[in-house]
Amino acid sequence: MNSYTHVLTTEQAAKLRALLEQSGFTFAERPYTLFFAQKDKMSVAVYEKGPKILLQGKGIEDFLQFQLEPEILGAALLGYEEVHSPEMFEPHFGVDESGKGDFFGPLVIAGVYVDRGIARKFMEAGIQDSKRIGSDARIRSLADTIRKTQGALTDTVIIGPERYNVLYEKFGNLNRLLGWGHARVIEDLLGRKPGCPRALSDKFADARVIERSLLQLGQAIKLEQRTKAESDLAVAAASIIAREAFIDWLDKRSKALGMKLGRGVSQPIKDAAKALVAKHGPEILRQVAKVHFRTAHEIAPESFAAPPPRTEWRR
Repeated sequence: MNSYTHVLTTEQAAKLRALLEQSGFTFAERPYTLFFAQKDKMSVAVYEKGPKILLQGKGIEDFLQFQLEPEILGAALLGYEEVHSPEMFEPHFGVDESGKGDFFGPLVIAGVYVDRGIARKFMEAGIQDSKRIGSDARIRSLADTIRKTQGALTDTVIIGPERYNVLYEKFGNLNRLLGWGHARVIEDLLGRKPGCPRALSDKFADARVIERSLLQLGQAIKLEQRTKAESDLAVAAASIIAREAFIDWLDKRSKALGMKLGRGVSQPIKDAAKALVAKHGPEILRQVAKVHFRTAHEIAPESFAAPPPRTEWRR
């Protein structure tokens, strides 16, 4: 190997520069780069666009294995993943959601189909779990990359607050609602990619919750749930697609209301909810928020009951 390239986050680029300084690399000015450094017979260029790293010269594999991957990227990306995680490169759907822990906004469930070629392209593009990406612009850029990757398929189910609140009352349980949403995404993807053998998602409940929601088209697919499923490229891509739809909904509704609808359940979120209720009445929350959250009861206790104590699902 005499060259290697990979997309970095701005945080990774800054961390890499510090690592190179500590390792005795010599820096020089180069056009269009954040920095350029050399040591022995290897050069490291980090370009502004991306940012993206380009390694050239000799000793690249050792630098990748012992410094770049463990210290900066936090993952083995030089072919080792096909040895340790071959299933990530086999045809499958990855499914993930966004918004389930946020008072304002919809619940979004997304799915992405990958095979070996698609997975490699996602890896080269820097696809990773959306929770590790702090920039909305970066989320939108990666989502665009995912959609434009040849062979990749995406599907998104957006359950807006009004429908979400009705469905939550019907199901009476977030896990059942999630299972229903995951099943709809899997069914939609199977309609476009019949015969896909497997679907993977993060473990949020007994897999039978999804199985019971699958229609005839999805009865033969193998469902897999595991903790930290976002390390799988298909699930990571799904998390990005879901996050993009979630932030787009919040941005659009915020502009319509003339008030920022933020994420999470922090005090600023409660303050915004109070302001909305003061202006529009408590029923506005059914249009923009998940009213089974305790926050709704705290803001308008006469309109929204306190949620019951949480119960853990059992096998």
